[in-house]
Amino acid sequence: MSKLVKVELGRFDYDFVGEFKFFKPGTDGKIRRPSVLVRLTDDEGYQGWGQAVPTPTWTYETPETVETTIANYLAEAIIGMNPKDVPAIHDRMNHTIYPAFSIGQPLAKAAIDIACYDLVGKRMNQPIAALLGQYKPISLQLSWTINSMDMAVVAAQLEEGQQRGYRNFNFKVGPPQTETFDLNLAKEIKTFSPDGFLWADANTGYTMDSALEIVPKLADIGVDVIESPLSPYQIRGYQALRRQGALPIFMDEGIIMDAVVEEFIALEMLDGITVKTARSAGIWQSQKIIRLAKERGIALLGSGLTDPDISLSASLHLFAWAGIDKPCALNGPQFLGSTLIENGLEQQGDMIQVPQGPGLGIEMKPVAETYLTLIKEI
Repeated sequence: MSKLVKVELGRFDYDFVGEFKFFKPGTDGKIRRPSVLVRLTDDEGYQGWGQAVPTPTWTYETPETVETTIANYLAEAIIGMNPKDVPAIHDRMNHTIYPAFSIGQPLAKAAIDIACYDLVGKRMNQPIAALLGQYKPISLQLSWTINSMDMAVVAAQLEEGQQRGYRNFNFKVGPPQTETFDLNLAKEIKTFSPDGFLWADANTGYTMDSALEIVPKLADIGVDVIESPLSPYQIRGYQALRRQGALPIFMDEGIIMDAVVEEFIALEMLDGITVKTARSAGIWQSQKIIRLAKERGIALLGSGLTDPDISLSASLHLFAWAGIDKPCALNGPQFLGSTLIENGLEQQGDMIQVPQGPGLGIEMKPVAETYLTLIKEI
């Protein structure tokens, strides 16, 4: 039986290309995508890489809280455990950082979860998707993100996406944009891509009244789904939108723990779930959510948190196993201008190959090790 003997931790911020409202310039005027790296080593020398992708304006975890949570709590909790026993790893983490309404510190736990799967996949010489139980070499289709309050910039973003081979678009709606702007934006995108899958994402920005007013108008334009129109605790608002039936209602924020998702389904709040590996404490918990959705006839979309290479690879394996067939809003390749991997991710146009090598299926650059610090060792 393998056991974990070393936990290493580090910080790496990726160069950012373009604009995205959740990422702000630093003091030097440059935008970066922060991440926290984890590397686990077992007693036979096998290693697995994981990554947390916090953003303070998007998730309640920050890079600093992820680092201290892993360094001061989770590393001690998992050392000596069998990385193959992922349920036991999660149980130990959840007894160390206890869940409340949802999983405590899910992004920090996702980094350890992903590293465990990567390590075990390398030990067994299988890609993660095969470990999950169903895999054949496939590519997933990606969606291009439109995010600007300037219609001239929107036009440029659409042209860039098309030039890079993208045919489907997700776009941000809701405050601080006005309803008029949101509707004009939807019309612009529909005109540009009349046959594309159009995915409006409000990031919980609407009120119940404003959502009930605008969602039918978005449907009339030809938008296919509305994601996270309201905060997940606005139960009556979600129920009202479902009764209205103008568009399929997908929830993103709030989709973290299967027990909570089960309540959302029972309360008839949603038609679909947007799966985010990084936000749902990693692959194991995301699998539980996906199985639940399929059992209850709930539709699935795949998305991310502008995931860089390591976290992105984990999502590709999970979404391949899940059989998600709609374009995935994994926009790391769109916005990130640096990488820590040598190879493993192949993309042609809007189609990205699910890595086929062992574990995550990616090869880290030697420089990645220089960002790591030893946290715990036995």
